[in-house]
Amino acid sequence: MQQKSESAEAEFMYQYEAAAPESLGVTAVRLAGGVALHMRHDPISYWSKALGFTETVTPELVERILDFYRSCDATTAVLQFAPHVLPDSFTDLAAEVGLEEAGSIVKLGCATSDVKIAKTDFRITRVAESDAAEWGEVILKSFGAPGTPLSEMVANSVSNPDFHGFAAWDGDTMVAGGNLLVHGDVGSINTGGTLPEYRGRGAQSALIAARAQAAHEAGCRWVVAETGVPEPGQSNRSLNNLRRAGLQDLYQRQDWRWTEKGL
Repeated sequence: MQQKSESAEAEFMYQYEAAAPESLGVTAVRLAGGVALHMRHDPISYWSKALGFTETVTPELVERILDFYRSCDATTAVLQFAPHVLPDSFTDLAAEVGLEEAGSIVKLGCATSDVKIAKTDFRITRVAESDAAEWGEVILKSFGAPGTPLSEMVANSVSNPDFHGFAAWDGDTMVAGGNLLVHGDVGSINTGGTLPEYRGRGAQSALIAARAQAAHEAGCRWVVAETGVPEPGQSNRSLNNLRRAGLQDLYQRQDWRWTEKGL
């Protein structure tokens, strides 16, 4: 399950960025079973990542990844390796090439049939192409980044048959959204957000349930998701929603930040 979860996350990231507006300056490649992604004009400093690798991490693999970022004239990127591909010597390797710990991710998953039905007073629908632009902007507003080309990037996924976008509505007002990528027998629940003034009313729980049902109907056995590990004494609303919906913690993954020397 670790590798399936990693591959599904890497695929939704790759497909988003491969269809991104030119203004974001994206370069995306597949290597070693995973992907390396660089977004030159990233307004939220999130989308330059390397992840999903199936090979055991070696100095040669790390150098291939860093060579990619250097070829893009990148100044920084986040490398994400699942625990099962890390050698015991990785901490030493990370120090040698200048990788620094940069937070952790918790991966969650369960059988599609184990996701709990959720009730909300919002109306939950699939996203029509006519609503794609609004949906993308609602999601980016919920992440605190309205009015950027990232909204268009997310909206572009609505026309991709591998994605299944869902929205929550308060009457005729779209208030929340979330996406699903079908990747083999795994459905990746991703890109969920609710406008601040509508939080706490069950939108994301209902959207998780709707996406799990869509994954089941598409032939998936499992749904997976990922979110940040909260700092001690703090809470992560997304993590709480996923656990409440029935997804179980699978493992934690350390993020490693590379910064070009001299910067």
